Amino acid sequence: MRSVTTPARRRRRIGFLVLLSVIALLVAGGSGGAWYYSAELLQPERAQAVEYPEKVISIRREGAETTVVLTESARTAKAGTWGLDWDSGSARVGDVLRRGDGRVERRLLAGAPPEGASVRMSAEVWNGDPRSAHGLEFSDVSVRTELGDAAAWFVPAAPDVAASRADAKDAPWVITVHGRGVTRRESLRVLPVLHRLGLPVLAISYRNDVGAPSSPDGLFHLGDTEWRDVEAAARYARDHGARRVVLYGWSMGGAIVGQFLARSELASMVSRVVLDAPVVSWKKTLEAQSANRGVPSAFTPLAELVSGWRADLDFDRFELAAHPPAAKPPTLLMHGSADHTVPVAASRDLAAAAPGLGWPLEYVEFPDAEHVAEWNADPDRYERVVSAFLRG
Repeated sequence: MRSVTTPARRRRRIGFLVLLSVIALLVAGGSGGAWYYSAELLQPERAQAVEYPEKVISIRREGAETTVVLTESARTAKAGTWGLDWDSGSARVGDVLRRGDGRVERRLLAGAPPEGASVRMSAEVWNGDPRSAHGLEFSDVSVRTELGDAAAWFVPAAPDVAASRADAKDAPWVITVHGRGVTRRESLRVLPVLHRLGLPVLAISYRNDVGAPSSPDGLFHLGDTEWRDVEAAARYARDHGARRVVLYGWSMGGAIVGQFLARSELASMVSRVVLDAPVVSWKKTLEAQSANRGVPSAFTPLAELVSGWRADLDFDRFELAAHPPAAKPPTLLMHGSADHTVPVAASRDLAAAAPGLGWPLEYVEFPDAEHVAEWNADPDRYERVVSAFLRG
């Protein structure tokens, strides 16, 4: 006897098939989105891509002052000292002088972009090398890592300043560790103050940088393997006479420093640490960056899962408040309150937890400063804070 499919049963069957289809689409879409986000996070070519979203409207010269007029945006209107990059050069701009009608006029401190050029505001400010940026003598050196040679700049201490230090023969080397997707250029802002303090500086590159070997899988590992390149730099410093080192890390460079302190046999060499807008929690950072992209918070664990699988990462390892490093030297932690890339809340949490962790940590917040732009927002205060900490 042939069964009869009633309209109600047909609707239930169709509804069930539609539900299965929706679930399949959500899983496929979520997985695809998570894979895309993991590519944004882990693939160096994505992080190193450069865009020039602003335009130079005109260059104005009045007496001894030269200004640049730019299209108005949140970035071009930001207070402070910034770099201005275009595809064939760079300049340096200062304070906002006038703003309105879709234009921002800023003082031009050095260089001059062509009128009509596409440009971008850069927190790194200077291009080139220590000599072209600041007139500092330096050497191009190679640090032997487990993957091959990585390029570095060595800036010796100023002889007259170094001679005046009580610890002249034992002055620590500063090893600078830049953030994800940028270069040693990030260290150029702080070289003058470190030089005035009589400290030698080794500004390093690490795996997947230009001038350094690629990682075996071609991916960033967010600090989980990059710390070994910092260890190689510390070994280089030791082999060239350094007894102590100061680690100075920006953004992902902070995560790299954290893993060095937790896992390196040379962590006892570190006398002090300076962290600028560091990643001290990748989980909170991923949540913040997902929110910036308008991605639902429920998506973040899936993106974390895919990223962890692709790069063999344990994200819990990077939660410094919950899993502090074995070595806890005196640390200066600086962060901007307007940082939408690496959440300032994670640094506040670590600062609050530090006394209970036995970690001598000084926390300094810079109002309205964007990601790794504390120096840009207030160079004088930034350098006073760093000087006082490193002199101490």
